[in-house]
Amino acid sequence: MTPFKWAVAFILGLSFMVFVTFFGRLPALRRTPVAALYKLIWIHIPNGLSALDNRLTSGKLSRSLMRFGTFIMYDRHPTIVIFFLIILVVSEYMFLPEAWPLFGWFTKLTVVITVFMPYLFLYLACASDPGYITPENHAYHMSLYPYDYALFHPGNVCKTCRLLKPARSKHCSVCKRCIARADHHCIFINSCVGYGNHHWFLLLLASTTWLTSYGGMLGLSLMSSMMKQRYPTWTLWKPPGMTFNQYLAVWAWGLQTNVCLGATTLLAILTTPLIIGLLGYTLYLVYTGTTTNESLKWSVFKEDMDDGYAFRRALPPGRRRDSRTEPPCSRWPLEPAHVLLATTDGQPPTTDAPLPGVGQWERVLKLAHVQNLYDLGFWDNLLDSFLPNYAFGGRAGDIPSAHKRRLA
Repeated sequence: MTPFKWAVAFILGLSFMVFVTFFGRLPALRRTPVAALYKLIWIHIPNGLSALDNRLTSGKLSRSLMRFGTFIMYDRHPTIVIFFLIILVVSEYMFLPEAWPLFGWFTKLTVVITVFMPYLFLYLACASDPGYITPENHAYHMSLYPYDYALFHPGNVCKTCRLLKPARSKHCSVCKRCIARADHHCIFINSCVGYGNHHWFLLLLASTTWLTSYGGMLGLSLMSSMMKQRYPTWTLWKPPGMTFNQYLAVWAWGLQTNVCLGATTLLAILTTPLIIGLLGYTLYLVYTGTTTNESLKWSVFKEDMDDGYAFRRALPPGRRRDSRTEPPCSRWPLEPAHVLLATTDGQPPTTDAPLPGVGQWERVLKLAHVQNLYDLGFWDNLLDSFLPNYAFGGRAGDIPSAHKRRLA
């Protein structure tokens, strides 16, 4: 196998592994071949190798690899950030010297901006406070969001931080802190994505998507022009009268004639769909007013509803609140209308249990019957990410028309 074919095989394999790793755990793909492949690669094969190691070395190799894997996946370190930067720098170093002399002044200007933006937003996403909750800012974060009495209930204390958990917060085992409006811990920025840096993370995804897609289009344009000079009838799509094997042979000639330009163009084309998928999923979460953490919680509730174990009952709007555990949230226009919970036996909670709400418990069978308190519509959800402390219009208890969209 030639070095070029090795490079192509490596790029294809890396793209495939990244796709399965990122998308295999998504709740929406839980019963798809992608999830099955994720389990095979990251669960079944490691378990099989571990069982083999237990027979051969009494598990010594497995324990060493587990310690290393735990360090890589569950400790803060810049390894993946450095790896990401190396891919960017090396790819641009291979691509730009070959392509720069062929660009016009306007293209050169857009290329400079396109190359600069991911570095800027990567720095801002890494360096910004993601929303660490401390004793000094605890009261502030408690006042940002109301409790929805479904995913988040008042009065819960973080066992590690010893602080009341604000609505939408989560303790990160990697950062060792509670994060306000926690989305997920991202190894590509060596930090959590939360209330303080979610907008920078979105811009990082958007700028990286533009970088790879724009670079792929420029590379295809330059290579197509190069191949057309040698084969005048060449077009990007298979020309009439040219067999598919001839078409592939022209592509192979073009890629091997300028390996640096060809390899980076191929890398950009293959990685762009992955980054678009991540950006699209992140924007979808913004559209639905959820975070990755909340999406996983809703998927658990969905399973409880499918089993008939989920119940709800009304919360009166004028109920008495403990201001210490449930401070008022004047900036948010919505209040919870129901308390939602799941039981272990499929029976409604007993009436004498000290649970909030009034009236009879109603069984909930579908997520479509549950409203998301944190969904104010796409633009307001986006404003919530980009403008901290933004006070939304409306009166508490009113439901904007956009909020009437149900959870899918």
